[in-house]
Amino acid sequence: MEQQGGLRGVGSHDRAVPAALAESFRQGWADSSRKLPPVPGALYAAERRAAVSERFPGERIIVPSGGLKARSNDFDYPFRPHSAFIHLTAEQATQAVPDSVLVFEPTGTGHAVTLFTRPRSRRDGGADPAAFYRDRRHGEFWVGRRRTLSETADAFRVEAAERDDLERALAGNVPTRVLRGEDALVDALVPPAPQAEAELATFLSELRLVKDAWEIEQLRAAVGSTVAGFHDVAGELRHATGLERGERWIEGTFNRRARLDGYGLGFETIAAAGAHACVLHWMRNDGPVRDGDLLLLDAGVEADSCYTGDVTRTLPVSGRFTDVQRRVYDLVFAAQSAGIAALRPGARFGDFHDAATSVIVEGLDSWGLRPGGDAVPADTALYGRYTVCGSGHMLGLDCHDCASARQQRYLDGVLEPGHVLTVEPGLYFQPDDLTIPEELRGIGVRIEDDFLITADGATCLSAGLPRDADEVEAWIASRR
Repeated sequence: MEQQGGLRGVGSHDRAVPAALAESFRQGWADSSRKLPPVPGALYAAERRAAVSERFPGERIIVPSGGLKARSNDFDYPFRPHSAFIHLTAEQATQAVPDSVLVFEPTGTGHAVTLFTRPRSRRDGGADPAAFYRDRRHGEFWVGRRRTLSETADAFRVEAAERDDLERALAGNVPTRVLRGEDALVDALVPPAPQAEAELATFLSELRLVKDAWEIEQLRAAVGSTVAGFHDVAGELRHATGLERGERWIEGTFNRRARLDGYGLGFETIAAAGAHACVLHWMRNDGPVRDGDLLLLDAGVEADSCYTGDVTRTLPVSGRFTDVQRRVYDLVFAAQSAGIAALRPGARFGDFHDAATSVIVEGLDSWGLRPGGDAVPADTALYGRYTVCGSGHMLGLDCHDCASARQQRYLDGVLEPGHVLTVEPGLYFQPDDLTIPEELRGIGVRIEDDFLITADGATCLSAGLPRDADEVEAWIASRR
């Protein structure tokens, strides 16, 4: 009987394999090797790797993909590589291999780049002859075929080596920077260098600020699928009202589109009806969707390339805004329109937020909602009680992209062609807020669209969805 000791990914409930069956697994397989073309985007990824090499001459640079994360006992969450790894390889999510590591080894003229990965399971023996049919985490019969090393090299246009060779490759006294916290073995092998590693993380993040032509194409596709998901939801509003947890129906409707068109979700779908819309990241989605309520849907499809859309619409469930709801919606719409008008190359990143906030402040003042009362000078910061957060962020491989970039390159930076960002002002009147009229309590409105900065302005990638109140009502009617 074949022993389980040492075999990875075998559970306590797995039965032993008889020797005769184990022997049969070692033979009788057809040659299924392939000649793979480079992954889409490989040429752009090569340019990004060249930028890393130029920035860190003479240093070893290590960028892991990350590994599997357990959801429950022996079931893992779907694997999604670290965004920096995706950016430097153009890996497709459906083909990604956990525990891969990209290593830049310094040479006299730059770097030799090797991708250490777990290759296709051998079926003719090797160190772990039963892995391909016994290993629940990595075996081919359990999780699907991986690339061979030669296929990996062809796909990414880099050298490929087995993950098991990684420890030997990282030996030697070479100045090293690692994207830490993604691979336990790498972290153990490389002594910490906090400042150097922070500089690497910052550089890799800022390298993604300006999108190249390939990335823009992926974002257009991701946002296009996101728009399609919103159209799906608009057609399901009436059905959702008949369910105890209608928010879940809305969530599932959008999520189906995400799985159909892409790898899945860029982030967990926010389907917030009624007062739940006042919770910015409401992801429980366990409430009803009632006629007369507003539904705030904030969602994004992640393409197979892992680029994501991020769009928000606030919809009247009945198909018509009440007078109070429309008043709030129209103010947020005006704020978003002002923010959009401020998007142009050369403008400060913060200009669109300031423009949107100015409109909201003026509107709230006109409603008699100046924090502290009319006798107090207006302090824009105090209006944050009703707006809570900023009015947008960079978008790309992450929903909140480039999060490790320096403030001077991001929040205090200047917009330039190739930046992709969201504009999403909102008003959130908490149901227990005694500083506002009762009729406003429990109303939350956010409108969010995705924009590409161009040489002469900005292009709305999510223009396939209506924005103003009349258009939203007409859209819902047409979807019914």
